[in-house]
Amino acid sequence: MRRLVSETRLHPADLVLPVFVREGVSAPVPITSMPGVVQHSLESLPDAVGAAAAAGLGGVMLFGVPEVRDARGSGATDPDGILNVATRVAVEASAGRLVVQTDLCLDEFTDHGHCGVLDDRGRVDNDATLERYRAMALEQSRAGSELLGLSGMMDGQVAAVRDALDDAGFSDTAILAYSAKYASAYYGPFRDAVESTLEGDRRSYQLDPGNRREGLREAMIDIDEGADVVMVKPAGSYLDVLADVAAASEVPVWAYQVSGEYSMIEAAAAHGWIDRKRAVIESMRGIRRAGADAVLTYWAAELAEWIRNGDTE
Repeated sequence: MRRLVSETRLHPADLVLPVFVREGVSAPVPITSMPGVVQHSLESLPDAVGAAAAAGLGGVMLFGVPEVRDARGSGATDPDGILNVATRVAVEASAGRLVVQTDLCLDEFTDHGHCGVLDDRGRVDNDATLERYRAMALEQSRAGSELLGLSGMMDGQVAAVRDALDDAGFSDTAILAYSAKYASAYYGPFRDAVESTLEGDRRSYQLDPGNRREGLREAMIDIDEGADVVMVKPAGSYLDVLADVAAASEVPVWAYQVSGEYSMIEAAAAHGWIDRKRAVIESMRGIRRAGADAVLTYWAAELAEWIRNGDTE
């Protein structure tokens, strides 16, 4: 009876698995602050993508971890850079069974760790960064990415990338706008995963955690600029923003259950303080109930298995 009258259902196709790919390694490298998550090598990536496809997931979101970084994030636009090479590998492994997605941001590739290029005063230069994003969009599309995850939070990034894609003949490449991305404490383990070099913070371009209306406004701006999907990030602490955006959006609304959300549940469960499976499922149901059409989560493959086995009640 509970199953029959349930208002919120989970399905593997509504889940996207974030995948880290590290340059210069021959085997997966465990991420200490994210138990069960690894930095994949190019050799292990095909199996990871194949497993995600077999699980029925909607997609994989790729993040590159380069060996060398510089002030402009040159590796992001190098056809032979780790993310672009990994994209080609993932596209071949997926064989059209899921959507291969790529993170479009400079933070993993810059030696200062910011999401854009810096001016002579050490501030992120919004307009100069947009030029880098245009170039990144073209290289990722050439590599085969089907959906670009614009996570840098630069003003005008969606319009800039959409124009660049259309002008170059990539009109079918979709844009996922990280529209309401908040300056959150929950990103810590992710920064370990990508070996971030960031000093300071990103509060000058990510949203103030106290602002609800601003999240909705940013999403509406991105939709007007041509976003195909809009994102709220993090998910768990911003369910009110997620519900606002879902109620107003004419395009799909996704949410990112970020690294800190993952690691907190894993840590509490490891101490025996909570029931791990129930906590994972409850957290996912809360995000979906608030209005997310799809969710990026590090539990995507495991959740899919539970769903297939009817083990989520």
